[in-house]
Amino acid sequence: MLATTALLATALPADAAPTATACPTGWGSQAKTHTASTPTPVTNVRTGRHACYDRMVVDIPGAAKGKLGYSVRYVDHLYQDGSGRLIPVGGKAVLEVRVTAPSYDPETGKSTYPARAGRPLPGVDLKGYRTFRDTRFAGSFEGDTQLGLGVRSRLPFRVLRVPGHVIVDVAHNWSGARVTP
Repeated sequence: MLATTALLATALPADAAPTATACPTGWGSQAKTHTASTPTPVTNVRTGRHACYDRMVVDIPGAAKGKLGYSVRYVDHLYQDGSGRLIPVGGKAVLEVRVTAPSYDPETGKSTYPARAGRPLPGVDLKGYRTFRDTRFAGSFEGDTQLGLGVRSRLPFRVLRVPGHVIVDVAHNWSGARVTP
């Protein structure tokens, strides 16, 4: 539990004094996928700032780690599944984040996450982020939830899974230099 709590820690203090140290490198910018799926719905998406990267966490409470699937990749444009509608996403590069979990209750069809297609993610404020520029909800179609994450440039990223969460970290740079409190 302690490791999960530390992994999900989300933000640095706004008044932290910076010092230079090294960050892990080698994440790359190629597509990353894990094949699995869950009927357990998405309930929230949140973000956080870290010394080496910016983080997006997709909350799927109760979903086992082994059931959490995803596909994360850079795209030229974000197109909504089903309709093919273009969803504009700010930033110089766009990560398409697909989580193989619906954002609705599969039994009732009722929404479990209060986002609207084409709109910024509710409750996400990217002021002060080094890498993230924009977030967009594309929709939930056939059990997959699709998000757009605008970043300042095509940077290395990683995807992690812990019970109930899919986590996308995007590095601040390619060099491995970081700013820490």
